[in-house]
Order: sequence, then structure tokens, then C-alpha cells
Amino acid sequence: MGSSRGWLGAAAILYVCIDYVRHVSPAWHSRLQPALWVVLALAAVSRTLSYRHWGLELSAAPKFLASLAFMLAAFLCEALSVRFVTAVLGLDWHRSAPPLPDAGQWLLLALNDKLPQPIVEILRARIIGLHHYLMLFMMLAFSVLFNSVKAPGLGLAARYMFTMAIGRLLRAMTFVSTILPSLRPWCASTKFRIPHHPHPWAQEYYMPYASDSNALRQLMNTDTHSATLNDYPAEYRPDWGRMSFLIDILRPTMYDGSSWYQLLKKAEGGCNDLLYSGHMLVAVLTAMAWTEAYGGWTSTVIWLLVLHSAQREIREHHHYSVDCIVAIYVGILLWRITSFIWSAKDTARARRLAKLEEVEHRLIHASKDSDIEGIRELLNEVELAGQDKGYPKWVIKAFAIVAISVCLMCVILAFIWTSDG
Repeated sequence: MGSSRGWLGAAAILYVCIDYVRHVSPAWHSRLQPALWVVLALAAVSRTLSYRHWGLELSAAPKFLASLAFMLAAFLCEALSVRFVTAVLGLDWHRSAPPLPDAGQWLLLALNDKLPQPIVEILRARIIGLHHYLMLFMMLAFSVLFNSVKAPGLGLAARYMFTMAIGRLLRAMTFVSTILPSLRPWCASTKFRIPHHPHPWAQEYYMPYASDSNALRQLMNTDTHSATLNDYPAEYRPDWGRMSFLIDILRPTMYDGSSWYQLLKKAEGGCNDLLYSGHMLVAVLTAMAWTEAYGGWTSTVIWLLVLHSAQREIREHHHYSVDCIVAIYVGILLWRITSFIWSAKDTARARRLAKLEEVEHRLIHASKDSDIEGIRELLNEVELAGQDKGYPKWVIKAFAIVAISVCLMCVILAFIWTSDG
């Protein structure tokens, strides 16, 4: 493994550098980027049949598929939550609600005046984005083919997706529980087609108490609300069949189409402040995966890029400082607690040691009795305990072709869907 470790870090940094060329010379970028991906794809395919751990990959496939399904379900839950927190208060609230004070933003503005201009330009530069972190992780997972990272690669990917899903669900629970105003008050008007007036829930439980301190004091003293609904237009209610329970959550308009799924496809991200940052969660999970699986100087560089991304999220008013800070420590903690899915530790060695402890007394007795055949059988048991599960060769070959094809397709789709950040 040691002889093949050096190239992965260089390839990862080369990918980020080549992709940044799009801001310097789009013509060169259009030539270099496809060439790099063709080289990486051909290198991966060339190692498919000589890869020795397809048995481990096949054993990890159920975990991979389950984690993928879990992650997609988490993304759906998050998308519903994003639409809800934007729609429930109506466009008028979004236009009038001022952003919260953010000392982190103030600090970055102050540093613009104190730091040398070249450093400020570096801090402002769009060096790395969401799709870069996804691609860096995919490069890490594919590197198992070259023995740069401990197999199985599907196990590493399963851990990444499972951790991502947990993080997304926790994020949705956080920003739904308390609705925070956007740093860009115009965002909702440009991205969402929602009613101008608040939802009846907000009319009854929030609006009267947000503007009248006496009403708020009465609410606190009695723990009961007394507001009545205002004379706003009736809520539009399309026929969504069994999914009609989503109407109150998504607040569709008659121009949104005939299905809840079509409405969600038009969401294009949230406009409220979504505590914590989803972009930073992806960045931190990628950095944690690199640190555990690969380590070395590349991991240090990726963590520096994570910090660069965090200050850019704050600088460009995509998130408050607290969103980035929370995303960093939540991502670190979540990755630490999901090592049961995949770990960089040598589990095969641990299994052999456990088996050796199990047969230790039998080995001692066999040696005392000079039972050479018995000793050979016991040592063979220890060796088999650390090996991959045996599968027929045709199963291994078929799985290898399907796995590489599907993974390369996922790389292409992820790159297309996230290339704009």
C-alpha cells in the first residue's frame, strides 16, 4: 500500500487546480478537465480485474445500497422542510425581516481593510465548491483499486452516505424548529412562488405576538393564545390524493403544477437561514474521510480548503457564522460515531488475533502432543478468519463490471448536478 499512496494526494490537488482554471482561462479548462477525468476513469477501469478485494466489496454492497436509500430519504425530508420554513411565513415577512447581527461577518469586513489586498483576493477567490468536495471523496473511494485506501471502497462510501443522511436529518430538525431570517431578504421573492400572506398557523400563533409586546406578555403568562385568523385569501388546495397532507406544509399555488414532486423540483434551495450549513457538512465529512483513510499532507490541505469555504460562506452571505461553526463540529462528531460501518483500522488482522486467542489452548495442547497436523489445521483456521468471503469467480467478475459502471455513472451525475455549487 505504501508505494501507491503518493499519487492520490497529487491527483486530488491537481483536480482542484485544474477546475479553478475555469476562472482564469475557460478555453484551457475545457481541454484539461475532460482529459483529467478520462485519465482517472481509464486508470480505475484498468485496475478492475486485478483488484483483490471484490469479495469484501460484494459483502459491503447491501450496506452501501441501504445507506444510499437512507440518504435519498433524508434529502427528501430536508427538501420538504426547506419549502416549509420558506412558505409558512409568506413573502411579505421575508422582504421585511432584517438579517441577524453576525460578528463573524463584521470581522471579515474589518480584515478586508487590515490585510494586504492579495490575501483578501485569495480569501474571496472561489477556489473550491460543493462539487469539488464530492469529487474528492469519490476519488478517495475509488483509490481502493490502487491499494491507497483500505478496502472495501463501498464500505467507505456507505459510511459517508449514512453519516450524511444523519447530518441532513439533524439539520432539518434544527432549522424547522426555529425559523431564522435570511441574510438575503430578496431571496424568497426571486426563488419561490409562494403566497404573500402568512399561513393560518403563523397568523394564529406568531404574527400577533411578534408585533405586540402586551399580547406576547399575556401569552407568556397564560400559555394560551387568543389571536383570531386575519381576513387573508383562502389557501389554495390542489388534489394531491394520498399526499394531500403535504398541502399545508408546502403551500402550493395554482401555478406550481399538479403534483407535489413538481413543486419540490422548483425549490432550488432554501432562502431562510438553514442552521447548520449543508455545504459545510459535505466539506467536513470529506475532510474527515480523507484524514482517517489517507492522512498525510493532502488532508492538511483539504482542511485548509474547508476553512476557506467557511469564511466564503460567511463573506458571501450564504450563511451566518454560527451555521459554519456548528456544521464543522457536528460533522466531526458524526463521523467519529459511525466507524462501525467502515474503519481504516485493519479488521482482518483483528479477526486473526481474535481467532488466535480462541484456539490458543488447543494450540498449546497440540504442541505438547507433537500433533503437527493439528497445529497446521489450527493455524489454517486463524489465516482463514482474516480472509475475504469466498464467492464464485463469475459472480466476482459480474459484480466488478456492474459496480464500476454504476460508480462511474454516479460520478458523472454528481458532477453534472452539483457543478454550479
